[in-house]
Amino acid sequence: MDVKIEPSWKAALAEEFEKPYFSNIKTALVTAREEGKEVYPRGGLIFNAFNSTPLSDVKVVILGQDPYHQPNQAMGLSFSVPLGVKTPASLRNVYKELAATVAGFEVPQHGDLSHWATQGVLMLNASLTVERDKAGSHAGIGWQVFTDAVIQAVSEHCEGVVFLLWGNFAKKKAELIDASRHHVLTAIHPSPLAGGGFLGCNHFVLTNQLLVAQGKLPIDWQV
Repeated sequence: MDVKIEPSWKAALAEEFEKPYFSNIKTALVTAREEGKEVYPRGGLIFNAFNSTPLSDVKVVILGQDPYHQPNQAMGLSFSVPLGVKTPASLRNVYKELAATVAGFEVPQHGDLSHWATQGVLMLNASLTVERDKAGSHAGIGWQVFTDAVIQAVSEHCEGVVFLLWGNFAKKKAELIDASRHHVLTAIHPSPLAGGGFLGCNHFVLTNQLLVAQGKLPIDWQV
């Protein structure tokens, strides 16, 4: 199957695109469109995380579960929303943690995290699409098989990547990562439903310390 995606990812995931489950994903999306269902993000942004962060550039992985399921929110980068869209509650907590721990960080008036992606932060959702108003609606169409393969590809092809796994769902993905070659940091999910347990995890400071220790440039977290 000819999938329009950044070349390094296309090469690394070539076998996945030819497997039956990936064909099932395409069929499910076409069927949803034919039935008049609204699916987010729009087609051109489904692989935005990959097109924004080539495999060879990946230094950090932030794993989300689902795209945002309200109009105009999803942009193919986990936790991020386009300019002009209200900052979601989980991201507001991420900003609180950054402001409390990263010197000079100022909470922005937007939720667009594209600046992170261009520095090597792969913002990956386990499911790459979702139906409007129905969180988790595409969890069973095959995306999680694909994104598990993505995590394994990063683990295999990259070195010293910092994986940020927030919440129980994300933590389960640790088994896909070679911890002898990479760094895995876990925390409570930044959602307000988690009772503020995310605050104080210090993940952004720790991430940069781990990157610098490898001779890599730290992430400029200001957006």
